[in-house]
Amino acid sequence: MFENQGKLWKDWRLYSVILCVVLLADFIGRKEFSIGIGVILLLPMVFAFVLGLGLFFTPLIKEKQAKNAESLVFISISLLAAKLSLTMGPSLSLLVDIGPALILQEIGNLGTILFALPVAIFLGLKREAIGMTHSIGREGNVALITEKFGFNSPEARGVMAMYIFGTVLGAVFLGIISGFLASITPLNPLSLAMASGVGSGSMMSAASGSLIGLYPNLENDIIALAGMSNLISSMIGLYFAIFIALPLCEKLYKVIMKFKEKQVISKMDVEG
Repeated sequence: MFENQGKLWKDWRLYSVILCVVLLADFIGRKEFSIGIGVILLLPMVFAFVLGLGLFFTPLIKEKQAKNAESLVFISISLLAAKLSLTMGPSLSLLVDIGPALILQEIGNLGTILFALPVAIFLGLKREAIGMTHSIGREGNVALITEKFGFNSPEARGVMAMYIFGTVLGAVFLGIISGFLASITPLNPLSLAMASGVGSGSMMSAASGSLIGLYPNLENDIIALAGMSNLISSMIGLYFAIFIALPLCEKLYKVIMKFKEKQVISKMDVEG
């Protein structure tokens, strides 16, 4: 183990690439694009993510660098957690005042079921839709689905598809959509900060970063609320999926499929 750690710190190729990506992303800086009454805000983090993903498919990044980069992610998340802790302390009174809202925001995860599941079925997906829409598909949800339905099940294929999509594009998507919603809706930016805590550190950072770009005077409150919301989602999100989201998803799937089958039978009777 210690031998691998020593090799990690000696991987100068990886650190050189990271430094170049960071400098280039910082040089590009923050970009804003107006779309109607809304604004799409692209932060350096988004450019760094895209550049890093592109370099993965070049000879600069080999298997060794890819494996070492995985370890560095955990170090980065630890630094992020430390920063969130320092920010939450001074904002403790604010967190206490809106505590019930932070807890109830987990109910918002039902939106992925009530809206996304019918759309997925309409697009032709079968039981894959259950795995795709019961949650945002992070590690705990992948374990839940594979344990309940099996690794080779349609539900497992669905949740793995969302896990891969979230890993590759989740941070970019939330970073863009959060700023856009903040500019076109009358929602309080602090409510959007709570919505940023979906249970993924990278997604939360991207979403809250865009909000801070639009409301720099609320930086500490946005970081505190996003961090606490993300912590709550990580702690109770899996239990919420086990006892509420997944059973509701399966029930709604059966109802929609019965309705769809009746429509097909009725259509065949009319044509016959």
